[in-house]
Amino acid sequence: MFQFFWYDYLIFIIVLSASALIGVYYGFFGSKQKTVNEYLLGGKKMSVFPVAVSQAVSHFSAITIMIVPVEIYKFGGFYLYVLFAVDLMSLITIYIFLPVFFNLQITSVYEYLEKRFDSRTRLLISLFFVISEILTLSICLYIPALAISVVSGFHVHLITVTISAICIFYTTIGGLKTVVWTDFLQVGIILLSLIIVLILGFISSGNVWNKALETGRLDIFDFSLDPTKRDTFWTFVVGYTIHWTNYVSLTQSGVQKYLTLPTLKDCNNAVKIFALVMNVVVILCILLGFLIYAHYSNCDPLLSGKIKKHEQLVPYYIMEIAGNLPGVFSLTLVAFFCASLSTISSSLNAISGVIYKDFVTKFVKSEITEKTAGYILRIIVVIAGILFVLIVFVIEHLGDIFPLVMSMTAFVDGPSVALFTSGVLIPKMNAKGAFIGAIVAFIIQGVIFIISKIYLYNKAIVAIPKPKMGVLIRQFCQTFF
Repeated sequence: MFQFFWYDYLIFIIVLSASALIGVYYGFFGSKQKTVNEYLLGGKKMSVFPVAVSQAVSHFSAITIMIVPVEIYKFGGFYLYVLFAVDLMSLITIYIFLPVFFNLQITSVYEYLEKRFDSRTRLLISLFFVISEILTLSICLYIPALAISVVSGFHVHLITVTISAICIFYTTIGGLKTVVWTDFLQVGIILLSLIIVLILGFISSGNVWNKALETGRLDIFDFSLDPTKRDTFWTFVVGYTIHWTNYVSLTQSGVQKYLTLPTLKDCNNAVKIFALVMNVVVILCILLGFLIYAHYSNCDPLLSGKIKKHEQLVPYYIMEIAGNLPGVFSLTLVAFFCASLSTISSSLNAISGVIYKDFVTKFVKSEITEKTAGYILRIIVVIAGILFVLIVFVIEHLGDIFPLVMSMTAFVDGPSVALFTSGVLIPKMNAKGAFIGAIVAFIIQGVIFIISKIYLYNKAIVAIPKPKMGVLIRQFCQTFF
């Protein structure tokens, strides 16, 4: 267990205080976020680079930093194909969806569905978005809490409440401008910590690539169309292109930041910068996964009882290679915090906008003043924040997090992707067909999700990791550690 010193606490206090102070500045000084447009869209006067960086850091989150290396460690380098998916998603965003949303000048991206189909379709997909975001936020909050608890001794629930309280505070008072500029601050900390860890990892590890080759972790040229295979070229390129297109191009949390920019050209440039930053982060996380495998190829810390879940592998590895260097390990823990804070703050702001524009204004017939709207938006942020904190207490009992993230969001994201895509590309698609199709897709996805969980629970479906260096070594770990 890592022992915290005064300088470790100081690093935490400085970073978290800086995030909070940005919220205080935009909440009580500056433009003070007096209108709905300022609170949700930054007055449509934001700059390209900070928006693009904010978009990236809010979408890779602690899930990417902590789970992608574990994915590489257990199943090999197939995640490399996500780089193609990110680039394909960027092209789809620039040439298909973004021009439509920008030209409509909408606040909620789901306004498009009402204009294209009808109000009930808009309300349905808005509800799907809120459900998906709250589930995802719960996981984003749980992951860094799990990381910090395993090395600090603090209880997961205490860490969860602390992170969420800070994030809810500055998001509530500062609006989107706070979200963008705190993200811009936090991405520097995240990239710095990843680079430091990679340098230390290459120094401490042996021949990383030989160990990866010996156990097939670089055998990624599988182009099979077999749908029962967990990892192939197609599952990653096709699956993640659809996933990222929905997440970045067809949700409020993805599109909202682009709509803060004054011109469509600015939006397109922001997408390109976003893709570049995402690719850099994904490559760094993949390299970290190979380094961790090289370090533990002779003895899995889960088998030796050093950790309880593979999701704790990244912080445990960093503690081992950097725990004796003053401030380095605490900086990486702060990076986990930052990755979660950025995702949570962006999503909370987006959720407040969707609930206000798509539900509150629909059902409240009287005119809502700008001042009252500001109060409503802030109350929604607080309620949504409390809700996803409560869901964390359930998620911690549901097993491996990476497949859980994909499964839990798929059965609400699938219908959303289909509706937006058919709305833009199929002119003859009508409102009745769109609504019924979304309901049927939701039911089918839900049934698949439930059945898959039953099969996993009964061990009828088993994800087989890549082999370690040998069976005897594994037995040695189990016997003596």
